[in-house]
Amino acid sequence: MTTAAVPVPVPVLVPVRQILPWAVFTVILGLMLLYFVGSEQGALIGADNLVHEFVHDGRHLLGFPCH
Repeated sequence: MTTAAVPVPVPVLVPVRQILPWAVFTVILGLMLLYFVGSEQGALIGADNLVHEFVHDGRHLLGFPCH
């Protein structure tokens, strides 16, 4: 006794036009995060070092020097 093959539906691909804005947004957000963790020393966001102190441990965890 043989069984008939059951067709498997092929998933619909997402068009690049729908992915591109989210990809650009993600890249920009990632670059901003990398800047703030890696090199923000108070020059862009005030001189009170709030951002520096907020990301201080993450900076050392990722290997960025800050002192």
